[in-house]
Amino acid sequence: MMKIVVACGGTGGHAFPGLAVAEELKRRGHEVVVWDSGRDVESSVMRNWDGPLFSTGARQMSLKNAFAILRSIFRCRREMRRFRPDVLLAMGSYSSLPPVLAAHAYGVPVVLHEANTVPGRAVELLSRYAKTVAISFAATEKYLPHAKTVRTGLPVRQGITAGRRFDFIPKNAFVVFVTGGSQGAHAVNCLMSEALVLLQRELKSHCATRPLYVIHQTGVKDEGPVLATYAQAALPSRVQAFENEMANAFASADIVVARAGASTCFELAACGKPAFLIPLPSAMRNHQHFNAEAFAAVTAADEGVQDKLSAHQICRYLLSKYEKPERLAEMGRKMLALATPDAAARVADLVEQKARKQLRTLSPA
Repeated sequence: MMKIVVACGGTGGHAFPGLAVAEELKRRGHEVVVWDSGRDVESSVMRNWDGPLFSTGARQMSLKNAFAILRSIFRCRREMRRFRPDVLLAMGSYSSLPPVLAAHAYGVPVVLHEANTVPGRAVELLSRYAKTVAISFAATEKYLPHAKTVRTGLPVRQGITAGRRFDFIPKNAFVVFVTGGSQGAHAVNCLMSEALVLLQRELKSHCATRPLYVIHQTGVKDEGPVLATYAQAALPSRVQAFENEMANAFASADIVVARAGASTCFELAACGKPAFLIPLPSAMRNHQHFNAEAFAAVTAADEGVQDKLSAHQICRYLLSKYEKPERLAEMGRKMLALATPDAAARVADLVEQKARKQLRTLSPA
């Protein structure tokens, strides 16, 4: 049995893959502790973890957070000295910085994981301390020329492919699932709620045989306004600030409209769901665009540019998919071909390999 720390958090996109690997390592009989940053946004994700949890207090990398980051590094060093893990797995984002620096100080081997096509600042900086960087996209290797990389794919949350269509949705409904991620996306919420009301009117004017149904994960701030918009239009919908039944939401959807975070993209692939991806314009190094581009290049998804989209354009786009279900089916097949269902096992294998190598090094001859 090995003692392993899995550092993940900052966003659901980093926490869910980390928890997937932590569960895999726990199933293999190892003692696993998950480290998160302790932000409120992580609480809904971390409640799915039934093992030990340690909050590092990590904060985003900026001058104004310098004191908090330094305090987090010392907090991680104390916990690293107390627990004495055999290996650290860090899943990227700013939440990886204090754990990796603490591990390096005590000679604990580090495995990094980069979710996105273009590495974030944290992974780029910390890769010098890592034995291996696990990557999700083949293209990522060129951005980390001095690191040893292994393509594992991105682990997805446990059970995401085991969903069933919600039984309250009419069997013949055309279902659009909108999600801006665990925190929501205001611009996407505004565009899509308007576009879907327009789509419903268009379908009614043409006496369409398939009714429209909407599943919408809004984030906390937009739940009320989106609910009110759909209620006023009498548009059948399920609106949640945080969708607790994501597997069923994916299983119910004919098409998903989403941001292009890596975790979302690979969950779509695992579920074989066609998608219209709207990358976050302010994402670091425009990484969401490059994620979306990788999926659009093989026509598994389509990409829209937020600042150039209108509700009318999205309505026309969705109407074209409504009218050509065979096109959606083909996109779904291509999406499924991009899945890496054994990604959690691949990352867990890497973690075990580095821990065993370290233990052999430390063992007396």
